[in-house]
Amino acid sequence: MSRPLDGKVALVAGATRGAGRGIAVELGAAGAIVYVTGRTTRARRSEYDRPETIEDTADLVTAAGGTGIAVPADHLDPAQVRAVIDRIDDERGRLDVLVNDIWGGETLFEWDTPVWEHDLDNGLRLLRLAVDTHAITSHHALPLLLRRPGGLVVEMTDGTAEYNGVTYRNSFFYDLAKTAVLRMGFSLGRELGPRGATALALTPGWMRSEIMLDAFGVREENWRDALERVPHFAISETPRFVGRAVAALAADPDVARFNGQSLSSGGLARVYGFTDLDGSRPDAWRYLVEVQDAGKPADVTGYR
Repeated sequence: MSRPLDGKVALVAGATRGAGRGIAVELGAAGAIVYVTGRTTRARRSEYDRPETIEDTADLVTAAGGTGIAVPADHLDPAQVRAVIDRIDDERGRLDVLVNDIWGGETLFEWDTPVWEHDLDNGLRLLRLAVDTHAITSHHALPLLLRRPGGLVVEMTDGTAEYNGVTYRNSFFYDLAKTAVLRMGFSLGRELGPRGATALALTPGWMRSEIMLDAFGVREENWRDALERVPHFAISETPRFVGRAVAALAADPDVARFNGQSLSSGGLARVYGFTDLDGSRPDAWRYLVEVQDAGKPADVTGYR
């Protein structure tokens, strides 16, 4: 088995479930030492009140061939984030990959609700969880990442810069949060590029996260049962697909060519040749523009 990330140290901030978990596992499969953080542990759940834990994610990383290390942390608390980075420095003395995947806003935004009708406290909490957490983590982690040349920062968001630039995303607060993270990838690229590191923004497509599968009343094994109700869900992908995108970026000696850019899992699959777990290459953002948003019937022919 190829292990291009042997000896590399990664921090996946927000790795309890979803994209964060998929990314952590694929970094582990490539041989990395992966620190995984989040608020839900086997001893304590976050307000999501879901069963996934960071310890489970760490175990999956180790089972995949890497070294998974779970560290509980609330990324809104600078002291907790600083303690995570201090631990990585003490134990490894390096940080090669930082994935900012902290989110936690699934229950806070209201679909198609204008800002004056949206719950204000929930909206502001969403922005703090989506934006402040990433800024706090970068502030504390980047000095360690910059200690060696070649570091990579991945800002995880929803939507490409091209798509979000012309598309209203669900609500004022959600739209603002996801667009802000896209800009973080650009801004960090400007700050890190001259210092020998790379930063970029990355989005999965329509992802079959644990929460999404539950919302549709299906499991990964029978996810296609949801197509009768939501036909366009046929373009969906597993969290491991975007995980393979991050692993490919982290192993690419020429990753600096993407510095400051907005990328997608489907787009990177064409560049690097990886597939989803079922062997397909879903290109969700091209599909959304050309099929779903164009009002055409669901048909993934040529898109996966």
